[in-house]
Amino acid sequence: MVVGPSGSASRRRMPHSRKDKRRVAALDRTGLLSARSDETFVSLVGVAADAFGVAIATLSLIDADRQVYFEKVGITVASTERGISFCTRTIESDGTVVILDAAQDPLWRDNPMVIGPPYIRFYAGVPLRIDGQAIGTFCLIDTAPRAAFSDGEHLRLERYAAIAREMLELRAQHANRDSARMRFRHMAETSPDAMIVYDAEGGILHWNGSAERMFGHDAATAARLDVSDLTAGPGARAPWFDDAPGAIRETEIRLRDGATRAVEVSLSRWREGGETIYGAILRDTSQRREREEALHALAHRDALTGLANRPLMRLRLEAMLAAGPVAVLLIDLDGFKDVNDTVGHAAGDEVLKEAAARLLACVRGSDVVARIGGDEFVIALPGCGDPAVGGEVAARIVAAMEEPFPVQERRVRIGASVGIALAPSQAESIDDLLFCADLAVYKAKADGRHRHRLYTPSLRAAVSDRQRFVHEFHRALEQEEFVLHYQPQIRLRDGALVGAEALIRWRHPEHGLLQPGAFLPALLSSRHAVAVNDWVLRKACSQAASWLPAAGPHFRMGVNACATRLHSGEIDAVAMAILAETGLNPENLELEITETVVLAHGSATTAALHALRERGIGIAFDDFGTGYASLSMLEEFPITRLKIDRSFVRKMNDAPDVPVIRAILQLAKGFGLDVVAEGIETEDQLRRLRRKGCAEGQGYFFSPPVDPETFAARFLSGGVTVP
Repeated sequence: MVVGPSGSASRRRMPHSRKDKRRVAALDRTGLLSARSDETFVSLVGVAADAFGVAIATLSLIDADRQVYFEKVGITVASTERGISFCTRTIESDGTVVILDAAQDPLWRDNPMVIGPPYIRFYAGVPLRIDGQAIGTFCLIDTAPRAAFSDGEHLRLERYAAIAREMLELRAQHANRDSARMRFRHMAETSPDAMIVYDAEGGILHWNGSAERMFGHDAATAARLDVSDLTAGPGARAPWFDDAPGAIRETEIRLRDGATRAVEVSLSRWREGGETIYGAILRDTSQRREREEALHALAHRDALTGLANRPLMRLRLEAMLAAGPVAVLLIDLDGFKDVNDTVGHAAGDEVLKEAAARLLACVRGSDVVARIGGDEFVIALPGCGDPAVGGEVAARIVAAMEEPFPVQERRVRIGASVGIALAPSQAESIDDLLFCADLAVYKAKADGRHRHRLYTPSLRAAVSDRQRFVHEFHRALEQEEFVLHYQPQIRLRDGALVGAEALIRWRHPEHGLLQPGAFLPALLSSRHAVAVNDWVLRKACSQAASWLPAAGPHFRMGVNACATRLHSGEIDAVAMAILAETGLNPENLELEITETVVLAHGSATTAALHALRERGIGIAFDDFGTGYASLSMLEEFPITRLKIDRSFVRKMNDAPDVPVIRAILQLAKGFGLDVVAEGIETEDQLRRLRRKGCAEGQGYFFSPPVDPETFAARFLSGGVTVP
């Protein structure tokens, strides 16, 4: 096969590509450029020239900018520029390059080596590769052209080249031997590990500085020692003459002062001068063990809180499950995202560390507390199969997390939702146990957060229902399956009706009347959320307009604001269009926003809220007091009413003077805002709120949410009687 060259053959400087740099580096590593030829190379090129009947035969090394003739016959120059060298093209090929008549080839006929000495007409060359890199060529050159170069000639030339390559490899090994020894000595002297070279009798031949520092013997003393003198205990010679070179083992060495130390030994052996030589690298394992312990901590401990992390929790939980019953508590911090979003991640980290400390204070020393996510924790109670015990621990956790967190001169309020699952009564595997606990957390959040719930089989069915609900929302809208119930808002001093809050229900064809907790989380994360929110606003406004003649001109209808509409800035236009459609005055509509919704606000949210207020629509801050950034929001947003969260009203059963309620009422007075208390369930709560100055309230003491017909019959005729 004849392979033609590629590219121009004119004189030029060779570009140093990345590939060529690797090739030149490989040539440098052989040490051949500084090595000398000998009679065997002279004989090889001479025999090749005679065998093929050519004037010139060369064994060349191709450097970055020149072709160096390592051995040659028929030519006197020592090297040639790479830019005009035929062999440059050969090292770029995968096989033999043959040019039958360079003078007739348009790529070569103007080459200085064709039109001038040595007047090349015929060329055949084979690349010589060492370690995969073409470092040189074996080539034939003649001043007369040829008509052909047969397959047999190809094969013979490649055999000569193979012999040349083997000879070069042997010469490279010889050339590198001294430099390798120098490199070894340099590496040994700069290595932080102790390095010892010794013979088959155990006599020490070389001893580096790290070995001196490790053992306490200088090199002169070491030369008089046997390696067995360096090992503590019986079988002193065994570690130094292991039958498995390359293996790493641990042993104890004896130091100059008689002390012992555990080290890791790596052995090697080789032949040198007809003898077997051994090398040992010794590394002090004490530092490594310290690092391993640190890595173990990194692998099994949460870096921020110091608690167990997920992998360690799973290991401990696996052992607990094998030993007996286990209760698992999954804790999710309510409102933690708001801390990061408003105060910053540094403050969030402080809250997480304090939360971890509080969790540890709620459990026994044998219990495992782990942080498995951003604001998610797991507690495993070994030997606990009693739901009551798990509930007691969960109640302590909920109470502990309700206490303010002092962070950066602030008092941050969050909370905790806790899910409890038991093994083996409710789950047997780790994954199933955590899944059950997660379902219980979901239930706790759906029930209002800041509480704990025990897993029950019905929760698993509820998950399946929620997944199915996502595909049913469109039908529910079209078939008018959603309905609104209304809870009255009452003036506490005389029982007069002042407003109502619209609350969605789903009259499901299979499950009956569903409360929001059963479907609202799935709805809010679905593509139907905006459409359903618009429907709620339209339905509530229409209902309020029909009640207004009986309820009075100051009656207001409270509706939860759509977060998506609010953040996009569309809520103003949508609300005004619905008011115009239903005939309700803006003053009779009150949109309720939560801290979670406004914490994610942008300029569009702020502008939309101010636009709503300018239209006359009221803005109520729902669940006020459960967060911590509310004070600044009162200045930024046009709030008209604060709603005291039911959790604070419930605390009045145990502590008549709840400081948060008193603070909210004083704050509202200072800002000129109205207040309504949620979750009033007892006469005592009503009386205490009224004495504190709370003007309005809602809750089961007056009425649960009811359908429109019941609401009209009970409350439009004159409110309720209050004690």
